[in-house]
Amino acid sequence: MSLPPLVDPAESLTVDEVRRYSRHLIIPDVAMTGQKRLKNAKVLCVGAGGLGSPALMYLAAAGVGTLGIVEFDTVDESNLQRQIIHGQSDVGRPKAESAAESVRNINPLIQVNIHELRLDASNVMDLFSQYDLIVDGTDNFATRYLVNDACVLLGKPYIWGSIYRFDGQASVFWAEYGPCYRCLYPEPPPPGMVPSCAEGGVLGVLCASIGSIQVNEAIKVLTGIGEPLVGSLMVYDALEMNYRKIKVRKDPNCAVCGEHPTVTELIDYEAFCGVVSEEAQQAAIGSTITASELKDLIDSEKPIYLVDVREPAEWEIVSIPGATLIPKDEILRGDALASLPQDKQIVMYCKTGARSAETLAAVKNAGFSDAVHVQGGVTAWVNQIDPSLPSY
Repeated sequence: MSLPPLVDPAESLTVDEVRRYSRHLIIPDVAMTGQKRLKNAKVLCVGAGGLGSPALMYLAAAGVGTLGIVEFDTVDESNLQRQIIHGQSDVGRPKAESAAESVRNINPLIQVNIHELRLDASNVMDLFSQYDLIVDGTDNFATRYLVNDACVLLGKPYIWGSIYRFDGQASVFWAEYGPCYRCLYPEPPPPGMVPSCAEGGVLGVLCASIGSIQVNEAIKVLTGIGEPLVGSLMVYDALEMNYRKIKVRKDPNCAVCGEHPTVTELIDYEAFCGVVSEEAQQAAIGSTITASELKDLIDSEKPIYLVDVREPAEWEIVSIPGATLIPKDEILRGDALASLPQDKQIVMYCKTGARSAETLAAVKNAGFSDAVHVQGGVTAWVNQIDPSLPSY
């Protein structure tokens, strides 16, 4: 559906701005009025990572007058495969600072605001109220529901994107005219069910494909041209090079934007989504060891059975010496439980500890009461015990 422009046009463009945006100005649908709307727009990008990188760069190049960056993380070398707003010299720098520097270099005519903070229920409403449009580049469910609910409560549209391995999705959620994120996903998936990009990987260039769609939709919403993806979900398969558009209807029973909403203020989103299941949390109490404690166990020659519950591709990158690979799903299905030795203590690890906590619950339920898992996983082992090993 066609929608009215989100922002009014600025009074004028400078000579420098006319020269810079000339290829926009000669497009009839954009022209001077559309570019003036972009100049007058205030857009906040949540995250300066995989999706935030291309989104920020193209929003800046397009001439969005005020661009905000919410980011609290620092640049890691593993980011550089896809987070193209950062470079090798930025490793260790705050991502917000690195991204802002790149954006200002692309377009010195715009205002760039840095919000170097972790977005949560205590600050999101005040922050979002300062902007016209939100571009969501987050990578976890708790923040996605937080962004959605804040935008619905404030009456603001936002552009959503999601990436995983070779697959991407994008949509425009604007409760005034169509569905919100909760209409599409009323409940988060069970903890541990959907791997993160850090666990499952992502094709670097996929970020550019989805991030570009997000900026395209942002320009349409801001200027009132075309038909934004309100009520539609764009699904992209990079392996098949296939785009599909799926209709998404507003849910009259939606908890936040429905006819009788039950979520009328922000909630505890970490609790709502859960990092690990309650069962896993209970299992981990008193059954969690550190990387140093694992090293002491190995050195003591106590009979242990060290299990790596990651995927084979991760195992090929790095593993803790002496471990046996049994992927998480094989344990949760029960397929591998019979192969676990009864005369040794079971010690499990993954990349950072979330997946091994889930498998710990299953192993304990199978009768291995002294089983433990390693807090921080192989990442902690590399950082604290053997830095010569690669990290990912």
